[in-house]
Amino acid sequence: MSETTGPRLGLSGAIAKKFLQNQITPLLALVGLLMGLFAVLITPREEEPQINVTFANVFIPFPGATAREVEKLVSSPAEQMLAEIEGVEHVYSVSQPGMAVLTVQFLVGEPRTDAIVRLYNKLYSNADWLPPNLGVGQPIVKPKGIDDVPIVALTLWTEDPTRGAGDLARVAHTLETELKRVAGTRDLYTIGAPDQIVRVLFDPAKLAGYDLSLAELRRSLQAANASADAGALVGGNREIPVQAGSFLVNAEEIGTLVVGLHQGTPVYLADVANVKLGPDSPERYAWLGTGPAAEANGIQVRGEFPA
Repeated sequence: MSETTGPRLGLSGAIAKKFLQNQITPLLALVGLLMGLFAVLITPREEEPQINVTFANVFIPFPGATAREVEKLVSSPAEQMLAEIEGVEHVYSVSQPGMAVLTVQFLVGEPRTDAIVRLYNKLYSNADWLPPNLGVGQPIVKPKGIDDVPIVALTLWTEDPTRGAGDLARVAHTLETELKRVAGTRDLYTIGAPDQIVRVLFDPAKLAGYDLSLAELRRSLQAANASADAGALVGGNREIPVQAGSFLVNAEEIGTLVVGLHQGTPVYLADVANVKLGPDSPERYAWLGTGPAAEANGIQVRGEFPA
């Protein structure tokens, strides 16, 4: 009578059979479990891992220059110089009339403080690369990091048709003061607020009554809103720069500007025009809609939907 034999085991099967019948197997399993628990306990953990991702924006003013001149005289030489900094991965530049903006991106993991110090050292130790006697200003460095990302955005809107963007902007600036008191708040700014301008609305009837024209008012405003260097006073081992003229700064000053004479009496701008401070004309609009989108297409939808 012959005994039936099973299939022949390979190398892995022989090893598994050996450990299956060995008393040390449970001990090895226990050791592996303890080592895994030990690794979990000693591995450092953070809720928000701190990763150094450092970059900086470098602003170089070049008043009066075109975008092509800025690129040729400022942006291109600056790119080559900043690319020599240790740890820099990429250098980008944007040339626009009167300004060059360069973005310097460092390698991930570069210490933030050391990277910014190297950037400042490179800029100011090689300040002679700027074109002389062309009016190029000093570079302005604004460091950025991974934390400079907005995480909360609030939108202000109103149902009152008499309220405009200027009113919402004033509310937003008021909220800035309160929100900056929240612990952990770093940067807080308002986006989309219109600029404040002085609007001058002329009255044709009053202009005719004072025998004034728009051309005369324009020349008066241009002459009053001008400033220029008038040289310097030298004496007593000192040099004092002299500035001639000044710019108009508020609506009250503009309203009291003398624009002409009528029968020997000075005529002020407020006498022939309405001068008021207010928001600039909007450059873009945002449309706010509520309710289900199906209703806009003429589709009847049953049920109630929140706005």
